[in-house]
Amino acid sequence: MTSNEGGYQGGRQGSPSGAPGDSGQGWNAPPAPPPQYPGYQPAPAAPTGFGAPPALERPVTVRAGLGAFIATLVLGFVSAIVTFAQFDELVQSALVAQGSDAELGAVGEDVVRTALIAGAVFALLLTALQVMFIWFAWNGRNWARIVLWVLGGLGVAGGLFGVVSPQPGVPGYLVGLNVFSLLITIAGIVLLALKPSNEWYRYRGWLRATGQAR
Repeated sequence: MTSNEGGYQGGRQGSPSGAPGDSGQGWNAPPAPPPQYPGYQPAPAAPTGFGAPPALERPVTVRAGLGAFIATLVLGFVSAIVTFAQFDELVQSALVAQGSDAELGAVGEDVVRTALIAGAVFALLLTALQVMFIWFAWNGRNWARIVLWVLGGLGVAGGLFGVVSPQPGVPGYLVGLNVFSLLITIAGIVLLALKPSNEWYRYRGWLRATGQAR
């Protein structure tokens, strides 16, 4: 074997750089650090939730709108208490106004009592459901807001019918409570339909869709 061949084999057995102890598989140099430019900093990484809508607090329109529905419930409770406290007087007033007190006697009284009790029980059940929907709407559930719109619309329709065609024998203060409740319900429906309310409910829906809220 010549000296050149020996030198060639020695070069193959050693590292390309001639570093001792290399097994011949090559030596990978560490990557060079990125160039540093005076006055410039590396671009920051994109934050978590990049592209997310801006954070929104519960707007005044939502608080006031749901507050209006709560005020309607309070007025409903007051009306129910007054109705049950003066139940016999209301029954007699309704019978006299209808002119059926002498004609129907006890039968007519039973019909009026049953109608008043059924109306009061239905109103209480509807109130309990509204409390649940108000709670969900307060937490940003758009479906609960839609349900409140529907219930509020039904209440407004019933209230307008009661104002246009009042039941005979109903005291004036109860009619006034119903009118006031009607106006507050309309205000609540409008407030929950305004732009700030829509944007907040969309934001809350995005939070739930991304797993950031329940």
